[in-house]
Amino acid sequence: MADHYHLLLWCVPLLPLLAGGIIAFLPDAKGRIASKLAIGALFVSCLLALGALGCVLPAGTVRIPAPLTWFTFGDVTLKIGLLLDPLSAGMAAMVTFVALWIFIYSLGYMEKEKRFGRFFGFLSLFCGAMLMVVLSSSLLLLFMAWELVGLASYLLIGFYYEKPSAAAAAQKAFITTRIGDMAFFLGMIWLYGHSGTLLFYDGGNGLLESGALSSLAGATTIGGLTVSAAASLLLLVGAMGKSGQVPLHTWLPDAMEGPTPVSALIHAATMVAAGVFLVARTHPIFSLGGDTGIALTATAWIGAITALYAALVAMAQYDIKRILAYSTVSQLGFMMIALGTGGVAAAMFHLIAHAFFKALLFLSAGSVIHGCHEEQDIRKMGGLRKAMPKTFLVYAIGMMALAGFPFVFSGFWSKEAILHSAEYWPGGKGPFLIAACAALLTAFYMTRQALLVFFGESRSPESHPHESPLVMIVPLFVLAAGAVLLSIIGTPLWPWFEKWIHGEAAVFHAGAFGEKGAIGLLVLSFVIVTVGVGASVAVYRNAMASSDTPDPLCSKLGGFWRFLENAMGFDAFYQKAVINPLAFFAGGIDMLERMIFVPLMGLAEMAIKGCGRITRASDEVGLNKGFDGVCDGLRERADSTSRSQTGSPQGYLRTIGLGVTVLLVLYFWLSAG
Repeated sequence: MADHYHLLLWCVPLLPLLAGGIIAFLPDAKGRIASKLAIGALFVSCLLALGALGCVLPAGTVRIPAPLTWFTFGDVTLKIGLLLDPLSAGMAAMVTFVALWIFIYSLGYMEKEKRFGRFFGFLSLFCGAMLMVVLSSSLLLLFMAWELVGLASYLLIGFYYEKPSAAAAAQKAFITTRIGDMAFFLGMIWLYGHSGTLLFYDGGNGLLESGALSSLAGATTIGGLTVSAAASLLLLVGAMGKSGQVPLHTWLPDAMEGPTPVSALIHAATMVAAGVFLVARTHPIFSLGGDTGIALTATAWIGAITALYAALVAMAQYDIKRILAYSTVSQLGFMMIALGTGGVAAAMFHLIAHAFFKALLFLSAGSVIHGCHEEQDIRKMGGLRKAMPKTFLVYAIGMMALAGFPFVFSGFWSKEAILHSAEYWPGGKGPFLIAACAALLTAFYMTRQALLVFFGESRSPESHPHESPLVMIVPLFVLAAGAVLLSIIGTPLWPWFEKWIHGEAAVFHAGAFGEKGAIGLLVLSFVIVTVGVGASVAVYRNAMASSDTPDPLCSKLGGFWRFLENAMGFDAFYQKAVINPLAFFAGGIDMLERMIFVPLMGLAEMAIKGCGRITRASDEVGLNKGFDGVCDGLRERADSTSRSQTGSPQGYLRTIGLGVTVLLVLYFWLSAG
């Protein structure tokens, strides 16, 4: 029974991976078959993931199948395997469920794409790799799947590789995340060097168990920093790359160059969730320095800076998908704040809730783009609630969930949990205050986007928008329902999710709102949303009569607004500080090669060829002719000797007689003298 259970668990990530591999060998003309194969594989994977979730619903349930031996060298054996606990089971269920509806949505959105089948192959690869990340029981297997996620994101972001902007965005994502991946790799090696294992659980000696944790906490490195803190900081850099934290965030807004379903998948259920999941999975290592240790403190402050930065930049964007992309960066910052301040459950609840309403928002944006004939500039929209009422309804649900509208929406309770975690963090109030400001800005820019897209009159009368087909609308309503219903398991009255993640049984807590600071925090959250929405309505309700009308905040904020429009100049700074110097260095190497090394190589070639000609001449004129002359002389002498040999005995006797006669005459002549 255990073996069957183990095999079924492996099927969760392997089915999408296998589907992606099969689709790779199908011709583009078989796109419909490819889409059915991808959706079918993910559907079965989703059923298995939900079944696995059911297996760990009882509090404290953890299943660790026996790991497999990958390879052995000397006395060392590296093992890999899968792990099923509340953290991995919840993530696997979320990834498969949300991705399944994105796949179904793609049937309508990508219908006219000539590489329809290949697109679904890449999606399957992406989901399979992400599922392997969340189910891995080994940091080594997690890292291998982590790299596969990076490859799949490169293929999907650059799917429209004919567009220079898409090709550049794919390269940017791949290279930027490699910086974090290198830090992750070094941290993994460091952990293995001091613990002797990369398994999370290994009979009491796994990375997350007391034996290895004691070893990591007791060893020190440069400056007295513990190995656990140093390795945690390296893992954090890896998470920053995948989850788009400042300063490794610049690839994420550009990832919208891929098809809209790709944006939904990256920003909701897969790639960006990997970094947050990594920190959550390895949180016991981060926590070895205490609640205010350097690793957790760095996590909290990086998250806070990212949340505020991205919220500010999102206010000044006009591309409907780019606004949502910066929103993702900001929300990932909130998750990092929660992880840094000890709220692992709050971070994971926000991650899962965010997956639903952010997928909903991106797919709704895709519906808007589809209905507006590929238009993405919100200044050229307006009044779409009349032409696209269904899209407007689901978008409004997603927008309110993200903005944190009170009580009904999951985003309100998940942000409430994050603010609560940050408020009582012993490291100070800084992350809490920054998170509150970022939450207010979130309500502001999301209301701005909704007003400019769906309200007022159309600022592009010739566009003639239309509602999307049913295959695109149904997934939106399913995700909208999830964004609302998830609030049931995250309220303080019944904190089921928080207790479940920590292996405890949840009970109804009627006095939750009477605890210290609870009412004050609820009031603060309500005020944040009210002020953010109210300010946005006041500014944008009747502000833009046409697509050429400047943004009302542009004239008021002036240069600061343009600073925000340009994303605070990060890309320009990297261009000047990193890319241009590297390009200059590469140009210098190229010039050195062309002006010095290539001519020197030419001269060397000429010298070698000259030596070859001289050697050839001396060989042909000197050695060859001399040797040939000696051979010719010997041959002539041999020929003359050969001619004297007639083979006739009579001739030989005559010659002998003649010779004897000559000798006798000579003898007598000499004797007589």
